[in-house]
Amino acid sequence: MAKMKITDIVERELNEFLPENGYELFMTEYVKEGKDWYLRIYVDKNEGSISIEDCEKISGFIGKRLDELDPIEKNYYLEVSSPGLDRPLIKDSDYVKYKGQIIDITLYKAIDGFKQYSGILQGLENEEIVISDEAGNEMRIPRELASSVRLAVIF
Repeated sequence: MAKMKITDIVERELNEFLPENGYELFMTEYVKEGKDWYLRIYVDKNEGSISIEDCEKISGFIGKRLDELDPIEKNYYLEVSSPGLDRPLIKDSDYVKYKGQIIDITLYKAIDGFKQYSGILQGLENEEIVISDEAGNEMRIPRELASSVRLAVIF
């Protein structure tokens, strides 16, 4: 039997807890940075913003479950947080959820001499990110060319 990835185990353990408590899993990652390992869990809230108390509640639950299961051999830091105002758009459902929002796109390779674009998200169609400007002019960017797609932070 194949060994499960740490992130799959975490997601499985959070599968019922998060929705029952009004949260949504945004993303998990288990990464090495320098000499240290980090297990990061990014969560969203169905209503309102994620608070420190929310992070503590989720951290307490998953920390206890991981202590019981003991799937991680190395020492690691557990971090639970919100994906932030400039959250990345990763899943197809993100392009539906944030339709109409202003996004920033950074490309691996320039299109028409530019590697960065901003616009109003119209959606994801045939693996192309569709954005428009305020005048309604549409642009389509192949998803595979995008190194980063994030909600724009506008003050």
